[in-house]
Amino acid sequence: MSPLSEPLDVLAVAPHPDDAEIGVGGTLLCCLRQKLRVGVVDLTSGEPTPHGSPAIRAAETAAATRVLGLDWRHNLGLPNRSLEPTLEARRALAAVFRVTRPKLILAPYWEDSHPDHLAASSLVDAARFWSKLSRSDIPGEPYLPPRILYYFSIHLRIHPQPAFVFDIGETIDAKMQSIRCYESQFITGRSSEFPTALDDIRDRARYWGWSIGTKYGEPFASRESVRMTDFRAAMMD
Repeated sequence: MSPLSEPLDVLAVAPHPDDAEIGVGGTLLCCLRQKLRVGVVDLTSGEPTPHGSPAIRAAETAAATRVLGLDWRHNLGLPNRSLEPTLEARRALAAVFRVTRPKLILAPYWEDSHPDHLAASSLVDAARFWSKLSRSDIPGEPYLPPRILYYFSIHLRIHPQPAFVFDIGETIDAKMQSIRCYESQFITGRSSEFPTALDDIRDRARYWGWSIGTKYGEPFASRESVRMTDFRAAMMD
């Protein structure tokens, strides 16, 4: 795992490479523009898939990382399609939290049809708690990340009620560019008939933008209350 000279402000946890780009790519780009330190930890390689391979996915992830301009990215190497919130996986992810020491964790939403996404959400919750434990064999110094927010990279056709929607109107094009880096997942072997999978992702961002009176948005859920200090941020134009 690559060391860090400074802790991260924001760390997105993705079940597979491309989930962070799909769910929070626009938000991560906005955070970077605000001079925050941003990273992603991918839990699995995402392979096997019909048109991918470990080497292809690694190259695609590197390209997407360059588009986003992340400060840090790491793949934890847990088993794709068999991801489970085991004690071993919990320990490994807790060690990541101790190394990166993020102020904010972005985790997959806790409801989905994909077992890996469900396991990832549960795993983040448990690893966050374990990260603070003293007198353990987890590498690094104990640390409790202050906040978790949950993003929507889901397969269920549901209409969740988010805690808030983040305005990504200024970063939607770069978000889509980062997703297009995963050619094996969204372009190779896919129908070019409209709407494509990429159209669907952009259209969902447009819907969430509409819901808050902006061009594009990304929704977030929270199990805890979200603090506000200025109502101007909640006012519609």
